Amino acid sequence: MTPELLHLLQTPNGVEALAVAAEVAGGEPLAAASAMRARGFGAELAAAALTQASLRERAAMKFGSDAARMFFTRAGLEQATRAVVADRRAARLAAAGVRSLADLGCGLGSDALAAARHGITVHAVDADPGTAALAAANAAAAGLADRITVACADATTVPVERYDAVFADPARRQAGRGRVFDPKSYSPPWDFVAGLAGRVPHTVLKLAPGIDHDLLPPGAEGEWVSVGGDLVEAAFWCGPLARVPRRASLIGPDVVLTGSGTERAPVGEIGSWIYDPDPAVIRSHLVAEFAATVSGRLADPDIAYVYTDEPVDTPFARRLAVTDVLPFSLKRLRTLLRERGIGVLEIRKRGSALVPEQLRKDLRLSGPNTAGLVLTRVGGAPLALLTSVA
Repeated sequence: MTPELLHLLQTPNGVEALAVAAEVAGGEPLAAASAMRARGFGAELAAAALTQASLRERAAMKFGSDAARMFFTRAGLEQATRAVVADRRAARLAAAGVRSLADLGCGLGSDALAAARHGITVHAVDADPGTAALAAANAAAAGLADRITVACADATTVPVERYDAVFADPARRQAGRGRVFDPKSYSPPWDFVAGLAGRVPHTVLKLAPGIDHDLLPPGAEGEWVSVGGDLVEAAFWCGPLARVPRRASLIGPDVVLTGSGTERAPVGEIGSWIYDPDPAVIRSHLVAEFAATVSGRLADPDIAYVYTDEPVDTPFARRLAVTDVLPFSLKRLRTLLRERGIGVLEIRKRGSALVPEQLRKDLRLSGPNTAGLVLTRVGGAPLALLTSVA
């Protein structure tokens, strides 16, 4: 969206178009467009309003009721921090005494909005003019323009030393290339991002969940966050903000697991119960710490499935009852599932090269019953574990 089109949506005519679009969106696109034109809106304004109505509906999952008055782009919405995650981060910054914050790579402004709501004054910057305009519009829509200033600027030019803290969310996408996995290709560059902690002790870096642990600045805390079992981000907390070496934060059950990230879980036999840890637990390298909470063990030291002989309730993993353990054989597995009348199969895998969709077709499932299948390995040997489905 261009700044000019955004401005048009903020005029009285644009506000009316957005209201009408919210009424007619969600059905057949051509019918919605016709309804907008019938109400006297030009093609460009009608299309922009309908796009916003669609994005606002999708954004409700991330932003709740606030989404109805915010402005989005598809890419910006996909990359925006969920409101509940941004709020947790802002609360932690405020509790640490932060009163002013430089937000580098602010995107649509989710983190800036959360910080401002916690009484922090924010200077937000984004290198893209359209994105910066959207962030400013969202600050105004939330009634927080007095606490948030937004500038279109290169993050590397911001005098970050003027602020109590720095929050950096480097862009991990490139036009025409999609996601960028190599930190050297981030924007701003990784060397600049990693150097922020040396300039401003209270620094937080929002990064992709798959970030290499070796990139953690010395003494920093690595936090991996999941929302309802969906791994959404990693955050590096630097300087005085660091509390523990590694943290897995699960929003939904609202629980936290901490540890060194270097412990090794005990290894033993497959048990009667298997636990599939939350992805935040796995990415934070806290599987051993989790296993200790259920007095569990691994069957293979490199596979993050945990086993116990008795069931233990836990918010950190999905627990399944193991009914059968067999060396993987398509023919033998197909026969067993046919005997059990299994027509619906929930497949999980770790340490297996098999493709679940193809395997499901090859098994030719038929029957009224449901079961779970875990594809894994122990000591290099592929195994199939049949489980009950909770």
